Amino acid sequence: MANTHDHHDHVHHDHDHYHDHSLTFQPDHPDTDYDFMEMAIRELVIEKGLLTAKQIQEQMEAMDGRTVVKGQELIARAWTDPAFKTRLKGDAMNVLKDEMGIDMEHQPEVMVVENTADVHNVIVCTLCSCYPRSVLGVPPAWYKKKAYRARVVVEPRAVLKEFGTDLPDSVEVRVHDSTADLRYIVLPQQPEGTSGWSMEKLKPLVTRDALIGVTPARSPA
Repeated sequence: MANTHDHHDHVHHDHDHYHDHSLTFQPDHPDTDYDFMEMAIRELVIEKGLLTAKQIQEQMEAMDGRTVVKGQELIARAWTDPAFKTRLKGDAMNVLKDEMGIDMEHQPEVMVVENTADVHNVIVCTLCSCYPRSVLGVPPAWYKKKAYRARVVVEPRAVLKEFGTDLPDSVEVRVHDSTADLRYIVLPQQPEGTSGWSMEKLKPLVTRDALIGVTPARSPA
């Protein structure tokens, strides 16, 4: 298993609005190092005849079509089924494959980390933009920005505050660095006032940002 970087700190939290933070974390220039690397590898693959431009585009379109729906279902089921949550935290890969019907063949390992009253988890990929796309779909634009990737490791408090997440000092923040071999999904806390709700009613409370850990799950209106 690849090495992971876990950063421990205390942060702040409680925000129930969904925002697009694409403009919050702008890179120093329009293209990141990852963008240049992706373009170079793509051109090389086409030049060597390993894939055609059309095949690459078809794969990109299929990836773009994935959404966070599977992630919402995953979390809502964990909130309503304690035994399922225990299995998910202990062996996420088999749960995703066998119980959720998600194709995990040739996929990196996925680990689920749970937010509690004492611990808040947040996900980053400091090298590029590794992300559990098979479950959560396409990552948000800000997740790939240098500003987010660099800052959330060294100043998670400040970054989370920019997302409106303000936690008491008693809550420990853990920053998990995703890699090509290991991706993370946050299991957010179930919002207060939703005990006994059905899975269908709970799903809309789970946002993409909550699954990354920059915000909590949305409280009911």
